[in-house]
Amino acid sequence: MNEKKFDLGERFVDLAASIATFCHDLSNDFTGQYYGNQLLRSAGSAALNFGEAQGTNTNKDFVYRATITLRELKESRVNLKILKKINYGNEGVCIGLLDEIEQLIKITATVIKRKK
Repeated sequence: MNEKKFDLGERFVDLAASIATFCHDLSNDFTGQYYGNQLLRSAGSAALNFGEAQGTNTNKDFVYRATITLRELKESRVNLKILKKINYGNEGVCIGLLDEIEQLIKITATVIKRKK
């Protein structure tokens, strides 16, 4: 059984690093560069905003940063679905990244609901 890390911050960092590796291997044509660059930005932003959320002083600030994190995760999910549909990148890696993003979306949404 493949156990997931319980440290949510580390999972975001691992996701951003895995996305960077995935994007590095994309085709260097216009499509690969366009979607790869956007995916790097959205996944990196999710990790960075979650890190900022952990350092906030109020629930309102935390919810604001976590909501940005959630939006960036959803953008990353759509981007990966597009890349999968057009057969860009390693399909197995893409499926694994999509699974991790889905889990992080569910966790982040639950955390936001509990903080409100």
